[in-house]
Amino acid sequence: MTAIEEVRACHAAVWHALGTVRDPELDEPLTDLGFVARCEVDGGRAAVELRLPTYFCAPNFAFLMVADAYDAVSAVPGVRSVEVRLVDHFAAEAINRGVAARAGFVASFAGEAVNELDELRATFVRKAVLAGTDRVCRALMKSGVDGDRLARMTLGEVPASQDRERLRARRRELGLPCGDGDPLLVDPETGEAVPPSDAARHLGFARLTRAGQEANSGVCRDMLRVRYPHIGEQEGAR
Repeated sequence: MTAIEEVRACHAAVWHALGTVRDPELDEPLTDLGFVARCEVDGGRAAVELRLPTYFCAPNFAFLMVADAYDAVSAVPGVRSVEVRLVDHFAAEAINRGVAARAGFVASFAGEAVNELDELRATFVRKAVLAGTDRVCRALMKSGVDGDRLARMTLGEVPASQDRERLRARRRELGLPCGDGDPLLVDPETGEAVPPSDAARHLGFARLTRAGQEANSGVCRDMLRVRYPHIGEQEGAR
């Protein structure tokens, strides 16, 4: 492999790594959302810039994304140094400095933050489980499967699909049952099977959660396009 090919391969690996980092609220990859403003790799040094839909996006959400991007890129073979910077954000300086120092959220916002972000992350993954449940179940219901049957199905009985594996992955992140023999409908807090008598309420809540998540995603994408009108040209040139 030539030096140029090595750089290209490393860049592709870094971009793939960034694609594993999700907006915690929207449960979508930063690369799909257009949040990666710059990604350069040169001689084992990776430089990434992230942008968000507004100057005032919640700093805890922003911190999670910058920190996760730093961790993901750092794990790419061949990358020896990493710089991940948030740009155009009121808390960018504190976030960038804190992530670079691996200081954690509380230390990065000393005197302002009181807790790290593990519970916040778990809360959004639980919402992702509910939204994912709706994606899987809506497809089944369209094919004639009723709520009572859904409550008795296992993950392994659901036809293979990206949505099923996405749901399985989110459940795995939370330590919830995610094997083929485990129930399709589970409480995202406890992992316990949802009884048939509660299936309608559970599915309604899952539907509501997904609708809210997708509405937020649409708003964020629109706001980002207004804020950065040249995004389409940048994506096309990438």
